[in-house]
Amino acid sequence: MSHIPADVEELRQRTRTFIRDVVIPAEPHPGDYLDEGVLTDLKAKAKEAGVFAPHVPAEWGGQGVPIEFWSPVFQEAGYSPIGPAVLNCMAPDEGNMHMLAQIATQEQKERFLAPLAAGDVRSSFAMTEPHPGTGSDPSALATRAVKDGDEWVITGDKRFISGAELCSFFVVMAATDAEESAAATEGSGSAQAKMGQAATMFLVPKDTPGVSVGRPIHTVDRTIAGGHPYVHFDDVRVPTSAILGEPGKGFAYAQVRLAPARLTHCMRWLGLARRALDTALDRAEHREAFGDVLARQGLAQELIAQSVIDIETSDAMITKTSEVLATDAKEANSRSSIAKVYCSEAVYRVIDRAIQLTGGDGVSDQLPLVQYLNDVRPFRIYDGATETHKFAISRRASSKRRKEVAAGAPRLDIVREAR
Repeated sequence: MSHIPADVEELRQRTRTFIRDVVIPAEPHPGDYLDEGVLTDLKAKAKEAGVFAPHVPAEWGGQGVPIEFWSPVFQEAGYSPIGPAVLNCMAPDEGNMHMLAQIATQEQKERFLAPLAAGDVRSSFAMTEPHPGTGSDPSALATRAVKDGDEWVITGDKRFISGAELCSFFVVMAATDAEESAAATEGSGSAQAKMGQAATMFLVPKDTPGVSVGRPIHTVDRTIAGGHPYVHFDDVRVPTSAILGEPGKGFAYAQVRLAPARLTHCMRWLGLARRALDTALDRAEHREAFGDVLARQGLAQELIAQSVIDIETSDAMITKTSEVLATDAKEANSRSSIAKVYCSEAVYRVIDRAIQLTGGDGVSDQLPLVQYLNDVRPFRIYDGATETHKFAISRRASSKRRKEVAAGAPRLDIVREAR
């Protein structure tokens, strides 16, 4: 990005200072969750410092940073594994806030977005289901919502619903009959609509009768409070006003949320990768072996250089994608998929190299690097596994080239006979 507005740069600097001076000293021991009382106190301090909710529109209490400039601030927040939670820009709440701001009615914004943006409540995005329900393949959506008079009845099981144990409400993705939402799905071209199935998003308070949080799923990461449990919806009745956006447009709305959410994960984890590299650089500068410090030895320099390259490449990729987020949803979705694949792998490599450079301390709880590695490892699966994104990336590339050739571009694989 060639130019960051002065006010965003000033916010980035204040965020940088706040994370280093206030948040890092309050970090829990590696492997532990952040105490809720400590988090509440840190959120209050973030509000006092004017760095809270950088992505939220000013009318809802945030800093109002345009989406194309989120990355510099989110990276500073991510320099601490608890920084995004303190600044209220952590998943799944951050993605839900963005989607509510884009799609929700004024009444829904006041009821759900306002307290979420203020950090008074948490939320969850309930889409993933037990096999054979939807996971990487959204067309397998099994949870159903059936219209019954002025109400909708939701039935189905979800799993791996991040933050569900502590949330106040869910954004629930449910399959709905395409005929009931024909006007909304007409012309969408989605496979679900063609099969007689559309999808609709519903805002469902956690205390709604029929909603229950099931058994937890224990994972290696510790950055998302509220776990990743099963959630059950047993004949859950909600009014028509609970529909988020229009009936039948759930899959389209999911892209409104998921494309930026993939990228903000990249931003936050890239900040943590920078922290890991700084840790390794400090160790390399002061750890002596074989007559010299590590920083002046070739094998260590190779690890450091590769990490710098991974970080800078990831940063450039995020910046390029951020520039189209607000203007071209289709292009942003494609680019965020590419960025997600690259950054999730690159961040892991950077942290892994940092562990190698710090030796025995790196694999112990004397340094937080192993926990960083545990925190970022699931990112290669969350928000779409690397392999699923590569499948989509390949199909898009092939489709684009077929269209170019069909439009008159010469085929380049034709072998010319020798004369």
